[in-house]
Amino acid sequence: MLCHDVDQMYGTKGIAKITLYPGRAYIEIMGQLYNRTPLPQTFLWWANPAVPVNDHTQSIFPPDVHAVMDHGKRDVSRFPIATGVYYKKDYSDGVDISRYKNIPVPTSYMAEKSKYDFVGGYDYQKKAGILHVADHHISPGKKQWTWGCGDFGKAWDRNLTDEDGPYVELMTGVYTDNQPDFTWLKPFEEKTFQQYFMPYKAVGQVKNATINAAVNMTAKDGKVKVTVYATGKHMAKVNVTYDGNTLLEEEALISPTDIFEKEITYAVEDETKLSVCVTEGGQTLVAYTPEKQEIEKLPDPAEAVAEPDKIATVEELYLAGLHIEQYRHATYLPDPYYLEALKRDPGDIRTNNAYGTLLMRRCNFAEAKKYLEKALERMTKRNPNPYGSEAYYNLGLVKLFLGDKDGAYDDFFKATWSNEQQEMSFYYLAAIDARKGAFAHGLEMIDKGLVKNAHNIKARGLKVYLLRKLGRTEEAKVLAAENLALDPFDFMTGNEMAIIADSAAQRKELNVLMRDFAQNYLMTARDYAEAGAYAEAVELLDDCKSATPLVRYYQAYYLEKMGNPKEAEAKVAQAEKMSPDYCFPNKMEDVPVLRYAAGRYDAGMAAYYLGNLFFDKLQWQEAVGLWEKAAARYPDFPTVHRNLALAYFNKTGDREAAKREMEKA
Repeated sequence: MLCHDVDQMYGTKGIAKITLYPGRAYIEIMGQLYNRTPLPQTFLWWANPAVPVNDHTQSIFPPDVHAVMDHGKRDVSRFPIATGVYYKKDYSDGVDISRYKNIPVPTSYMAEKSKYDFVGGYDYQKKAGILHVADHHISPGKKQWTWGCGDFGKAWDRNLTDEDGPYVELMTGVYTDNQPDFTWLKPFEEKTFQQYFMPYKAVGQVKNATINAAVNMTAKDGKVKVTVYATGKHMAKVNVTYDGNTLLEEEALISPTDIFEKEITYAVEDETKLSVCVTEGGQTLVAYTPEKQEIEKLPDPAEAVAEPDKIATVEELYLAGLHIEQYRHATYLPDPYYLEALKRDPGDIRTNNAYGTLLMRRCNFAEAKKYLEKALERMTKRNPNPYGSEAYYNLGLVKLFLGDKDGAYDDFFKATWSNEQQEMSFYYLAAIDARKGAFAHGLEMIDKGLVKNAHNIKARGLKVYLLRKLGRTEEAKVLAAENLALDPFDFMTGNEMAIIADSAAQRKELNVLMRDFAQNYLMTARDYAEAGAYAEAVELLDDCKSATPLVRYYQAYYLEKMGNPKEAEAKVAQAEKMSPDYCFPNKMEDVPVLRYAAGRYDAGMAAYYLGNLFFDKLQWQEAVGLWEKAAARYPDFPTVHRNLALAYFNKTGDREAAKREMEKA
C-alpha cells in the first residue's frame, strides 16, 4: 500500500510504502521524503501507534536508556526509576515510570539516547506486546505519551476511545529524537528510511531486538533465564556463554508460535560477562550482552535562547536565528537575532545570506536581493570564485521571482562552480533554457544536475518534457517508466506519458491518482510553468473538476503569457465569483499570479487573497493596502472587513477604524 501527500505549508513531499511479507510477522514501512521546493525546508517524522494499556503494561525501552526528556528537552528524569519532580509530580521516593499504572498525570518522555534499534510495550497479563525496530542511527526517537492513570487521564480516555479503554502512544522518530526536533531537507533532496512494527509474545522486557527476533535474558537467584521470539520460522542455534565458557548450546525451531524458553542453573557474579547469541546458518538473528550499569549524571535540560543583546558573538546570533527558523518557534522570530548580528557586522556573509533567504520566504523579493548582494560583496572582495555559492543560488532565485531571467541565469551558472549548489542550479538553468526554446542545451543542463542527484524527481520530470520537445519520444517513454517506478506520484511524468501516448485512459488514470485535489494540479502546473510550458499547464488545470479560485487565476496568468488576454480575462472573472472557502494562497509562486489579476483586472478578491498571503508573511503594510482595495471593490464581503479590523487594531493602533470595520463585518 502506498500513501502520499505534499505538505501544503512547506511543500515537502512524503511517501509511505506499507508492506506485509509472507511468512514474516511484521509490517514494513518504507519512507521516502522529498523537498520539491527551491529552498531548504525542515521536517519532523514520528510514527505514532496507540497501544492499549492497563495495570499490567510496561513501556519497553532499551537497557541503556537511563534518562528521558520532556518536549523541547525542557525537563529531564531518570528512567525507568524516576527520583525527582517530573511533570509537576513528585517521584522522589523512586517510582518506575515505565509502568502505566504508576503515572498519575499526563506525561511525555523521550529517550535521551540509545544505541539499540528497538522500543515497545508489553502486557504481562496477556504475555504479548508490540515492538518497533529501525536503525537507531536514522531513527533515534523513542517516546511514550500517556494521559495518565489518574481521574483526568481516564476522563480523556473515555472521550478519545469507544470502548477499548486507555492507551499510550509509543512514538518512534526518524531523523529526530525529540519533539520539536526538526531536521533540514535541502532543495530537491531525498531522504529514505525503513521502519518495522511487529507483535511479540512471552519475551517480556526485551533486551535486544531485530526484525528477525527478540530476546530477553535475566540472571537472578542462581538462575539464567533466556527467552527468544522470532518473526519467521528459523531452525536457530541459541548459544549462551559466561566469560567465554559455554553454558548452553541448543538448536530449536523458533517462530511466532514456537517460543524458545530455557532456564540454566548458574550463579552469575558479573552480568557483563554473560552473552546470548541466536544464529541460523552462521547469520546472527539477535544477540545481547549486558552492559555495566553505572549511574550517570543526568543531562542538563535545554535553555531558552537569550535576548539578542545578551548574546556575545555574531556567530552565536546567526545560529540563534537559524535555530528559531529550524524549530519553527511559536513565539520567537529570527529577525531580531539576524538584525543584531548585522548591526555589529553589516557584511557578515552567513547572516546576510540567511536573512535574505528568510525575506525571500516571506515573498519580500526586493529586500531579499539587497542582503544577498551584500553577502556576495564580501564573499567576492578578494575571492572572485568563493568557497561556497549558496548566496549566488539564492540571488538567482530572487531575480527569477523579480522577472530578471537573464540575471538569474548568470547567478545560477556561477552557483554551479561550487559542488553544493549544482543539482538545484542546473535544474533552473534547464528550466530557463526551456522557456527560451533552447531544449537541447536545457537537456545538457538537466543531465549535469542528475549526475549530482539521480533521484531529483522534478529534474527527472523536466527531462521527460525536454526529450518530448526534442522529438525523442522513445527515450522519453523509457525515462518516464523509470521515474514512475521511483515515484508513482510524479504527476508531471504521468501527464507526459498521457501526452506522448495521446491516451484518454492514461489521463483518466492520472486524474484518479491526483484525486481531484486542486493543489496537486496547481503543483504540477507550476512545474510546467517553470519551463515555460504554459499550454500544458493550462490544459492540466482544465482537468481539475474541483477547481478553486487559484486554479482559475493561474490559468489566466498562463494564458496571458501565451498571448491570449481575452481568455485570461474570462478566467479572472470566473475566479472572482467563486467561493473563497478554503482558498489560502501561501507560496512564493502565488505572488506574481495574484499581483497580475489584482493589477491588470482590478480583481478585488485576488487582492484579498494576496493580502492574506502577505499578512501571513509579516508584510502587514502591503496586506492592509490590498485588503482596502478588496473592501472598496466588494464592500459587502465580511471577511475582508474582519481582517482590516485586526490589522488596524494590532498593527496601526487605530482603534476607531478597527471598531468600524468589525461592525461592518
